[in-house]
Amino acid sequence: MTIQDRINDYWTGRAPGYDAYVQRPERFAADQQAWSQVWAAALPPAPLDVLDVGTGTGQAAIVLAGLGHRVTGIDLSEGMLEQARRHAAAMTDGPVIAYGDAVAPDFPAASFDAVTSRYLMWTLREPQIAVANWVRLLRPGGTVAVVDSTWFPDGLDNASENFADHYDDEVRAALPLATAKSIDQMVAVLEQAGLTGVTVTPLTSILELDRRFGVAPDHELQLQFLISGRR
Repeated sequence: MTIQDRINDYWTGRAPGYDAYVQRPERFAADQQAWSQVWAAALPPAPLDVLDVGTGTGQAAIVLAGLGHRVTGIDLSEGMLEQARRHAAAMTDGPVIAYGDAVAPDFPAASFDAVTSRYLMWTLREPQIAVANWVRLLRPGGTVAVVDSTWFPDGLDNASENFADHYDDEVRAALPLATAKSIDQMVAVLEQAGLTGVTVTPLTSILELDRRFGVAPDHELQLQFLISGRR
């Protein structure tokens, strides 16, 4: 079983519970509003052709489609794809959800105006290769915009149940950003891929929602960041 297979299996097992957390009724409307504001500020006005890599349950892809973008979301976890497809089918002009590798998306060059991700960078193998491939997919002036945080600066031991069974030592060694101590490490990956004007925006609105509603199990209150750059 490859490193990516182990990662995929973990997230497929997590998918139902992860989706239930994202869809919590007491927070859902507030989340949709806050994330709509985040992504609207991150990208030029709709409609754009957007590729959401590592789309998971499709949370970002759904929000981006709701803003009027033409969205394709890809992931390698069949369990996550099942959840994302269900949500996409429930909306008008929802995203197209497809099986695909975030490190090497199988699309022609200059296919998209923007590439986005949410909570992918920390668990991304070969991030420099991945972002370079994302840049190849962009049209001139296109945008890469990613949301993430330094989730595990002290190591991956304090994580969810059965995490270590899948994220074993070999997997951890292949994920250079998993234990990033500074968001600057993710910024550097975008800059090394040739993106210009790379900016970091602290997502205080999401932090306030986490304070109000609580964070996911086995997580601590953590400031998240939007990192974006242009081709």
